[in-house]
Amino acid sequence: MQSPDEPTRIRMEAAHATAAAHLEVTCTGSPVWGFAGSTIGRRANTHWLRVASTSPTSTRKQGCGIAGADALVPKDVPRPRLHGILDWTQDGHGYQADLLDHVTNPVVSSRPDLTTDPGLDDFWWHSLRSATESLATAKGVRTTVRDTWIERAFPQFLGVRAPEAIERATGHGDLHWANLTGPTLAIIDWERWGLVPVGFDPGMLHANSLLVPAVAARIRHEFAAVLDSPSGRVGELTAIAEMLQAVARGWYPELASPLAERAHELTGVAPPREAAPEIFSCR
Repeated sequence: MQSPDEPTRIRMEAAHATAAAHLEVTCTGSPVWGFAGSTIGRRANTHWLRVASTSPTSTRKQGCGIAGADALVPKDVPRPRLHGILDWTQDGHGYQADLLDHVTNPVVSSRPDLTTDPGLDDFWWHSLRSATESLATAKGVRTTVRDTWIERAFPQFLGVRAPEAIERATGHGDLHWANLTGPTLAIIDWERWGLVPVGFDPGMLHANSLLVPAVAARIRHEFAAVLDSPSGRVGELTAIAEMLQAVARGWYPELASPLAERAHELTGVAPPREAAPEIFSCR
């Protein structure tokens, strides 16, 4: 993840200390940073304390984010459970703190995409498939990846018209390798969970695995029932479009060609070579 600038580091470390004091935990170890310092997390006794920077007017929406997932996602979906929250504003910034289980297994990858095969066993893959099936039964509140974004992103990044109808199911919304642990599965970072296009979650994981063909093939096998369906193809294309937007912004340059090839394989149309990165956020 991109490191924060010095003012952001100082501000976020102070916010983390404020949350630790209010939640009465002692933090140890080096901080783990989210993108550009938007979040900071540290070990807190037997838990993990995560603090996110928000707008000063931002409030938690019922059923959304980490707290919503803790309340609504089935208990058999492996994930860190929530033990406390704290929201406050200070000096023109908003903050949301979540005290979670400390997950002892490491993430599969320190970055969303894979460059080598992590060697996950059959039980891990079975657990992931079962978790996504169980998650799909939850009552999702938030619509993740808006229809209006899809309407503009398909022609801009894939070179095809957007689908007339989008079937949705409850999903994680950010299922990549930095949000999955191994060798025992836990799914972390539930900020974006909600109603996603069917096939979006396995499609996102597949897109982030294209540099390791054996893993990409395993995902297509494990999630064939979803990815091979018409609605699942729309979900996978939505994930590819989101990744191609990230490429246009300068991220994952090594994935540019594999993503374009996969999109071409699914649509029969070669994506535009140079798409403008900005339409608006899909989140």
